[in-house]
Amino acid sequence: MPLTTLFEAGTPRVRESSERLAPSRDGLARRAAALCAALAGALPGMALAQVKIGLVLSLTGPAASLGIPARDTVSLLPKQIGGQAVEYIVLDDASDTTQAVQNTKKLISENHVDAIIGSSITPNSLAMIDVVAEGETPMISLASSAKIIEPVDAKRHWVFKTPQTDAMMASAIAEHASAHGVKTIAFIGQADALGETFYTEVAKFAQLHHIEMVASERFNRTDPSVTGQVLKMLATHPDAVVVGAAGTPAALPPKTLRERGYKGLIYHNHGVGNNDFLRVCGADCNGTFLPASPVLVAAQLPADHPAKRLALDYIGRFEALRGTGSVSAFGSYTWDAGMLLGSAVPVALKAAAPGTPEFRHALRDALEATRGLADTNGVVNMSTSDHLGLDQRARVMVEIMNAKWVYQPR
Repeated sequence: MPLTTLFEAGTPRVRESSERLAPSRDGLARRAAALCAALAGALPGMALAQVKIGLVLSLTGPAASLGIPARDTVSLLPKQIGGQAVEYIVLDDASDTTQAVQNTKKLISENHVDAIIGSSITPNSLAMIDVVAEGETPMISLASSAKIIEPVDAKRHWVFKTPQTDAMMASAIAEHASAHGVKTIAFIGQADALGETFYTEVAKFAQLHHIEMVASERFNRTDPSVTGQVLKMLATHPDAVVVGAAGTPAALPPKTLRERGYKGLIYHNHGVGNNDFLRVCGADCNGTFLPASPVLVAAQLPADHPAKRLALDYIGRFEALRGTGSVSAFGSYTWDAGMLLGSAVPVALKAAAPGTPEFRHALRDALEATRGLADTNGVVNMSTSDHLGLDQRARVMVEIMNAKWVYQPR
């Protein structure tokens, strides 16, 4: 019942009783208190008509180039799903794990959100898992690591994601490197969960393609130099170097490699799929490769690629908002999270009202039941053991040339 209706229905009854019984001032006070209590009890019910989606994004700090396109995409997400209004609450985790956890707790305990999108980066997303599991609130991560959703245990039961996994992208790198005669490979990655998990996958797929891993180095996202690490790698004379990093900090290794005269192949993690990375790396990234989201090269894709039409649609919407050439993969991952919720929320609404534990459970179940949903990165087929649902069509190999992404057909 709307608030105005409660007042209209309640006030006359109080007035009528006061005229008939002429109660004492204390009696009126008790009746007023009872009315207030009734209204307070009704307010939570009124809020149930609105679906609340919280977003934990890296809007400042080293990963800001990932979080900002995601935030900008939020304004494009639907304001109504299944006949219910949708509210989006965006919080900045400052690229910090502790802040991501605090934001997640706030969204669940204070804002009472029905689902959470985020974080932008792997370490933060991993740290959020315990919180969403305890709060029994579904989460859709925008980060790469397969460890965010694998294995689907009691905690990851609540966690989904939209970006391609590091395993999918590492296998694409190994395939490309093998086809180009690479026999030895070196790795340099961030000294965090992203770097470690991507190294594990690169090493695994390199071995499968009979490529020897000859060096493995780490750096912090805030480091001003990686000269020492690069010199150690160059001493092993690798045919190729893989950089396991995200955002603008990922530009430091390739720039240093080029400064030191390295002529071999350089591969990036798909965490560099934005224009800020191209700007920072500049000409030093010419001729380097990355497995990427189809969104980066949507116009160059074959007409029958399953992601092309929807990717071009998203690009048109985003560029109308932020200008030509402004699109990035990280905005598309947020758009796809919105598509997942757009498909799952109407199903969950049949089971319960928003704002209730029953609705969150139903929403989680509906996300896991997603089948055949085309989005900007491919076709999603979730299962009880797969909370990503994308196949190999969701990755493309891209070369960087003159600050542009160039599609590389297989």
